[in-house]
Amino acid sequence: MDLKTATALRRLRLVSAPEAVSFLLLLVCSVLKRTTDFNAVPVMGMVHGVLFILYVVFWADAWNRTKWPLRTAALYFVLSVLPTGGFFAERKLKRAAEDEVIASRARQEGVVNA
Repeated sequence: MDLKTATALRRLRLVSAPEAVSFLLLLVCSVLKRTTDFNAVPVMGMVHGVLFILYVVFWADAWNRTKWPLRTAALYFVLSVLPTGGFFAERKLKRAAEDEVIASRARQEGVVNA
């Protein structure tokens, strides 16, 4: 894996969890708006919107660089629109990065011919 691909995946991973948190906070703010006088929906909506746009841009860049199959790319996109999906995306991307590091070290040491 080249440096630009690793960077694209890292950016996607780093924005996944904050995007999921902002989505959950937006849902909480929506409930509070209807049940109390507290109205933070405009602020949280903007924060979540920015993070979601970043996620989609980073997702498209990662898909372009990694040449994921359509199924994998679709999975990461669907995870972005689920309230807790960003946490699962971050965990899955972290595991993939760790597996890539292990495979790279094995290739360097000549343990496997991958």
